[in-house]
Amino acid sequence: MQFPLLSKSACLQKLVSSLFDDSSNEIEIHDIPGGPGAFEICAKFCYGMTVTLNAYNVAAARCAAEYLEMHESVDKGNLIYKTEVFMDTSIFRTWKDSIIVYQTTKSLLPWSEELRIVNRCLDSIASKASMDPSRVEWSYTYNRNKLPSENGIESPLYNGVRKQLMVPKDWWVEDLCDLPVDLYKKVITLIKAKGKVSFHVVGESLKAYVQRKLKKDSEDDVKIRSLIETIVFLLPTEKNSVSCDLLIQLLQESVRLDCGGTRRDELFKRIGQQLENASVADLVNLDVDLVQELVKIFMMQDQVADHGDQHEFLEVKFVDSAAKVKVAKLVDCYLAEIAKNPDLPLSKFIDLADMVSPLSRPSHDGIYRAIDMFLKEHPEISKSDRKRICRLMDCRKLSADACMHAIQNERLPLRIVVQILFFEQIRATSSTGSRSHGSSRSITTNTEEEWDSVPTSEELKTLKGDLASLRIKDGENSNQRPKGMQMSSRILSKLFSSKVKDSDNESSETSESPTSTNARETKSTTPSRSGRYSTS
Repeated sequence: MQFPLLSKSACLQKLVSSLFDDSSNEIEIHDIPGGPGAFEICAKFCYGMTVTLNAYNVAAARCAAEYLEMHESVDKGNLIYKTEVFMDTSIFRTWKDSIIVYQTTKSLLPWSEELRIVNRCLDSIASKASMDPSRVEWSYTYNRNKLPSENGIESPLYNGVRKQLMVPKDWWVEDLCDLPVDLYKKVITLIKAKGKVSFHVVGESLKAYVQRKLKKDSEDDVKIRSLIETIVFLLPTEKNSVSCDLLIQLLQESVRLDCGGTRRDELFKRIGQQLENASVADLVNLDVDLVQELVKIFMMQDQVADHGDQHEFLEVKFVDSAAKVKVAKLVDCYLAEIAKNPDLPLSKFIDLADMVSPLSRPSHDGIYRAIDMFLKEHPEISKSDRKRICRLMDCRKLSADACMHAIQNERLPLRIVVQILFFEQIRATSSTGSRSHGSSRSITTNTEEEWDSVPTSEELKTLKGDLASLRIKDGENSNQRPKGMQMSSRILSKLFSSKVKDSDNESSETSESPTSTNARETKSTTPSRSGRYSTS
């Protein structure tokens, strides 16, 4: 053949033959895979020029050679043969080169799929990622927590022998973060199918990928929507396989984009089932309605799934008590944060707090802090609303420091301050062996308005002095108590002495103690409104 270009390409031979038949001088090739760059490689090869194949051009050269029909039947040692040998002996044995070639295949579809370049890249990447880390000897990227040797620091010596540092199990995670979403999905799906990589490592890969893509495509809602769909699809089925902060981040983005559908429901389910692993920083950017939904799912795990398919996701029928305490504390802290919002309705605050009221926790300091923050940011709420919000905490479960703060807190109703003082008196007398609570016969009672009023500075001063007087040493004479303490004992006695008399009226609103987390847990009665007590 006179022209070297034709000697190696059956396709060009056919085109030239048709050119002579049509008496035309030009051959137009518009759809060659890889474009002009790939054709240039093929042309140089035909003319015997040096061609440098690498991970960035070998897939395009292979597809172009296939298009030009540069087979062995046309000429021995043709370009198809050369590119195949190069990929098998070099590319697919190398970790990073396999990833590079895999990225180039996207622009070469459908040729790259038909020639199985895509599948071979996938198998190479997934097989290497699934390999025992102790057998990994090739270069990889690991910037999150680099090993000392990777930072240029020699591994330590032990008895004169240098210790071999272990390759981390998630060594491969970062090198896949530059893949487009559709290519990444195929790789992770195959890695999961091989079943040799733990679901925790897969979860780490998903987290690293999401963080990279959200930072890169933060202004492209179409890409972020596709990202959410893909990651939720790839989530391992095992509980706690993916960190809660990642799931909440995905939920936040799905809400912002109004994704809806099954993917969003899946995120709600996954977060709710591991809510104890969340942090306040994770939840603080979520609307209170979303947090209520998450708490609802968490609480439902303790229910028996006897409602058919409607609650088929209730795989856990018992939640560890430690997890319940964590969620209760988490909600308390979340309430304290959102209470800073002056536009937060009281009803939403109370509804969320009520949801975790059945979850017993040893201290109510958290909910007290949230209540105090709400009262501080909402000074205009009514006395009845103050009573409602104060019912959320149990004064008996406040620490000594919280009690001291509450007694000096001018935002609390006087009734709450007095009750806290009462429980502090019980603590003090229990520690000293004294059980003197005073007598209710020598005092008169307050009006409803006086009980629910905010304590004046004079009253707070007296109450604070009383608390200091309560801690009497064992050797002191109880008959020589300070006048303020005698008055405090009478007030406290009066407050609780009517409990027996009004026990038949426990269903009334005034019979519920505002200090109880649950209305059935602690009940007290409002004193008679017939008169006022005397401080003299």
